[in-house]
Amino acid sequence: MRKITVIGSMNMDLVANVDHMPKVGETIIGKSFEEIPGGKGANQAVAIARLGGQVHMIGKLGDDGFGKTLLEGLTKDKICVEGVKIETNTPSGVALITVSEEGDNSIIVVPGANFTLNKEDIDKNIQIIKESDFLVLQLEVPLDTVKYSLKCAKELGVYTVLNPAPAQKLDDMIIKNIDLLIPNETELEILTGIEINNEEDVLRASKNLIEKGVKSLIVTLGSKGSMYIDKKGFKKFQAHKVKAIDTTAAGDSFIGGVCVCLSEGKTIEEAIRYGSRVGALTVTKKGAQRSLPYKEEIEALKED
Repeated sequence: MRKITVIGSMNMDLVANVDHMPKVGETIIGKSFEEIPGGKGANQAVAIARLGGQVHMIGKLGDDGFGKTLLEGLTKDKICVEGVKIETNTPSGVALITVSEEGDNSIIVVPGANFTLNKEDIDKNIQIIKESDFLVLQLEVPLDTVKYSLKCAKELGVYTVLNPAPAQKLDDMIIKNIDLLIPNETELEILTGIEINNEEDVLRASKNLIEKGVKSLIVTLGSKGSMYIDKKGFKKFQAHKVKAIDTTAAGDSFIGGVCVCLSEGKTIEEAIRYGSRVGALTVTKKGAQRSLPYKEEIEALKED
């Protein structure tokens, strides 16, 4: 088992469950409210840990109650938190999430301490990165920090995985240091400026990024499955059919599944199929980290 390090966000998700998504200017009555540990970085680290991966977390929390709860949760999942630091006089990140009866969600992230993660923090934790085989990042920490982390990782010979969410334009220096990019259709469209309406558009946009230096992509397509694209060609993968209750963290759990398989020396095809099972089981439960499955659950699903 090779070591995976995740650099990214840790948030407390403030979740409102509703009958339907409110329109602009509309006030609705929610059905319930919960506080659930989340953040794309933490979600991916927890997913990796629960699937049997060896994972370190690098990031920042605030010196508040949310920060204490989030750190306790990571420790409980046996994630190494040596690289997690507390930023004084700063609130922890929060995400305001609305979830409809159909399982759709809308999310507003307020970064808090996550946006204090800087190059100096990466330098302080460079030994953790150096001893890793995989480095996983998202875009809920400062872009300069993401850019620097990818550069350091490639100089150290570490395999890099980027989930470009929340989506934004990336410069060529970031793109060329990505071994595996895992966007959804919307993120791919924002990254390339190419409108995504069909499979041909996905391929055209993906090839655009490969020409700029990305080694390979997995484009997630929701209920339509996913596509793997590299210089040699592409391959489609079907999604597992389940009844979605809450899609929060589905992408994060998929990424966790892919990374664990790759760390075990499995092929990319095996990794994507495994990640699909993980994502499918995730959407059958409510919440972010609370919905992330354990290895035993995925093995049981495979046998069905």
